[in-house]
Amino acid sequence: MTKPNDAANTIKIRSYVAADFEDMVLTINGAAEAYRGVIPADCWHDPYMPAEDLRSEMADGVEFSVSLIQNRVVGLMGVQRRQNVDLIRHAYVSPASQGLGVGSALLDHLCDGAVRPILVGTWRAAEWAIRFYSRHGFASVDNDDISALLRTYWNVPERQIATSVVLARPALSRAEAGRLLSEVGAVPKPSEPSPGL
Repeated sequence: MTKPNDAANTIKIRSYVAADFEDMVLTINGAAEAYRGVIPADCWHDPYMPAEDLRSEMADGVEFSVSLIQNRVVGLMGVQRRQNVDLIRHAYVSPASQGLGVGSALLDHLCDGAVRPILVGTWRAAEWAIRFYSRHGFASVDNDDISALLRTYWNVPERQIATSVVLARPALSRAEAGRLLSEVGAVPKPSEPSPGL
């Protein structure tokens, strides 16, 4: 897929290839600097995602697409098929390429033709990410469904669950979220209030 823009900033989207790996790690960690001082300090790591963690995510089924400008990786985003939903995972755009439509092109590419609900989790404090997904047709799920969805479809620590939100496309009502969870044998539990939230 190629997105028209000025010639110097033409965005190309393709599946990740092994030669992209180092550029992907650099892009993730460069873009993740936006989280420093925003997400809880005990959730921040330096580097934010070491290469071995990215390899682990790929081994767990995250299929990445990359965006290129002038044949340089400037963004990446993954999709992970989990039971009865698709998850958007690890969406990052290099700081120098933000605002050029790179993230939008990647998200459109991954969501095009989707037939199952698409969920994305992000840090509650990452308001820019929540606005980005909202502009692209995602809607926040009810606070009472966040923990059950994160525990069912993601493998993240409890601290991250307590400080995250989930957005869905199409929007999920409480009943629809409950139906998805019951289809995979998950029993939604009432949310416990998170300290400091």
